[in-house]
Amino acid sequence: MRQLYLAATGQNRGKTTAALGLLNGFLAAGHRTGFMKPVGQRTVIEDGEPADEDAVLMKSVFGLREPFSTLSPVHIPRGFTKSYIAGKVVEDLGAKIRAAHATFADHEMLLIEGTGHAGVGAVIGLSNAVVARMLGTPAVIISEGGVGRPIDEIVHNASLFAANGVEVAGAIVNKVDMDAQPGIADVLERGLGRHGIPLLGVLPVRPILSNPTLAMVLEGVHGETIHPGPDLDRVIGGVAIGAMEAGHMLERVGPGTLVIVPGDREDVILTLTTAHFAERLRTANATAAARIASIAAAASNERAASVAGHEGAAVGLVLTGGYRPRASVIDAIREADIFATIVPEDTYVVASEVHDLLVKTHPADREKIELIKQLVADHLDIDRILAVAREPTAA
Repeated sequence: MRQLYLAATGQNRGKTTAALGLLNGFLAAGHRTGFMKPVGQRTVIEDGEPADEDAVLMKSVFGLREPFSTLSPVHIPRGFTKSYIAGKVVEDLGAKIRAAHATFADHEMLLIEGTGHAGVGAVIGLSNAVVARMLGTPAVIISEGGVGRPIDEIVHNASLFAANGVEVAGAIVNKVDMDAQPGIADVLERGLGRHGIPLLGVLPVRPILSNPTLAMVLEGVHGETIHPGPDLDRVIGGVAIGAMEAGHMLERVGPGTLVIVPGDREDVILTLTTAHFAERLRTANATAAARIASIAAAASNERAASVAGHEGAAVGLVLTGGYRPRASVIDAIREADIFATIVPEDTYVVASEVHDLLVKTHPADREKIELIKQLVADHLDIDRILAVAREPTAA
């Protein structure tokens, strides 16, 4: 069995994207390939078992047969590190990882996904560098676009792997703006080569890979649906916080923007619904136009802000603080046919939750998953990456 350990230089660098695409490539090349994530920080309960989110993703996408106890042997839920430091964790975590790893002995390939940068997990004695050494696997480091930053980060992480006796087989740089930086791959290859680190490939930036659908937002924030809008599968184009005067807010919102706004900021809400009314009035018949005008007038006694040039602004609203707008405002949201959900948490908390959604891939993201597979197939040389995989070495 040959194997590779995928690490990253930090959060949100695209390690899961690379893992999903590479696993797909290895399988497509006809290799019997396994997957495991030895240490996970984002634990969910799936089929009654705790597992890391990425293990759930890979099992769902590729129909992996191994149980979650093998795919995801160690997880770090909230409070675990304090218990570990206090000596309350008595099980041998390393033994659990080694036992899970041993079950893949009959596979041709094993892709092992780490957690964060090389030092993550050190608090429980299981940093990525330590786990890679334990399993006797070379590491591939994932970073993201730029020049100085990815090289600096990759070299820094490589030093910790080297200090633990782990071979760094190469690096992949993700989210590269190929159009803005022609020739960037050659620059990165030369820069990393000075430190003895091969560049195994670059992946171009694709905004859709960072953006969830409205359905995912609804599930992620656990909100009450005020109105589903026309298409819950719509991918959002960005996020804005509705914390400024309504007219200024309108200037920062595009047709694909999800707006997070307190439910009592009716000025912002009505400005955005008015922008949708303006778009619909252009094509509405006389009866529909009269109904729209009536609802818009009932929603506010004040003259709506000018929306010229901003018709159809915002793809949806997340109304925070548990504040429910007046019935007439809710009617306006529904008539505008704009997605809206209400949540009890404050705007900062909700913005953090949505940010987490922006950077994770979920099993329901079928369009995103297929794009990842194609992106990796088009831009990474699977044979070259397979060539740097190694048989397990003694720890």
